Amino acid sequence: MTHVRHRSLTHNNVEPSDRSSHVPADRRRLYAVLAIATAYFALELTAGWVTNSLALLSDAVHMLTDIAAICLSLLTLWISSRPATEGKTFGYQRAEILGALLNGLFLWLLVAFIWIEAVERLRHPSHVHGFGVMAVAVVGIFVNSLAAWITAKSPGTDDGERGMAVRAVFVHVISDLIGTFGVLIAGALVYFTGVWQADPAVSILIGALVLCSSWGLVREGVDILMESVPAHVDLERLRDDLLAVEGAEEVHDLHVWCLTSHQYALAAHCVVRADIDQDRVLHEMCEVLRVNFNIRHMTVQLERDNRRQHEPEHF
Repeated sequence: MTHVRHRSLTHNNVEPSDRSSHVPADRRRLYAVLAIATAYFALELTAGWVTNSLALLSDAVHMLTDIAAICLSLLTLWISSRPATEGKTFGYQRAEILGALLNGLFLWLLVAFIWIEAVERLRHPSHVHGFGVMAVAVVGIFVNSLAAWITAKSPGTDDGERGMAVRAVFVHVISDLIGTFGVLIAGALVYFTGVWQADPAVSILIGALVLCSSWGLVREGVDILMESVPAHVDLERLRDDLLAVEGAEEVHDLHVWCLTSHQYALAAHCVVRADIDQDRVLHEMCEVLRVNFNIRHMTVQLERDNRRQHEPEHF
């Protein structure tokens, strides 16, 4: 009878302070953008009332939805920073993903509303004061550019430096910026040519751009919730790098997934030679995963022979 020996390691290089290190910075960014968005919302609402511009009033409503999205992101950041419990051992970090996904879906709902309204305006054009629309749009371009700069990633860094909550707001801000340019063009066409249909026509194009810009955010949120392999991880290369560790003979039951948008986890079984130093193998595998793939939470089980036949087939 063969005596099967195996050894496992659960390793986490992410200290609690590092896990949420992006949260305070993200929160400061969102508060700044919230102040800017609220001020511009008040300006648009007032200007729309004074100029009797339905376009500006509609854009003010759009800005109000952005304020709601920022508040949702702040709420999810607060929830995600709560400590782990016995019932939720990974804590509430995925609340940020849920909030970002809801923000993306909310944008799609908003686009549907814009398109419905645009079709109605094409059928029944509304009078718009073009000059007032252009003036407020110029202010909006400056305001949204500032908000985009605050929520954008820093040069030389990747998206891991900011959470999905900030990236969700960034998508909202970019859609606002594009929309403001569209409002400026529509206002100019109305003011100089008197073509009232320019406003809804531009709105349809804006909606299409918003859909394109938010697609990546929604797809990433779904991938994380479905525990898909992270986009930056080549699973075959990862397997080869683990097998390159001296003493490793086979890697199976290999799983890699996202805990959040900037934290990755791995679980795997590895068959090693009987005469090998298991502590060294585990240490070298840990370094390979950390350095090559930025995976800091890992569970690796070492085995003397292949125990795969004793494990569930769906793994």
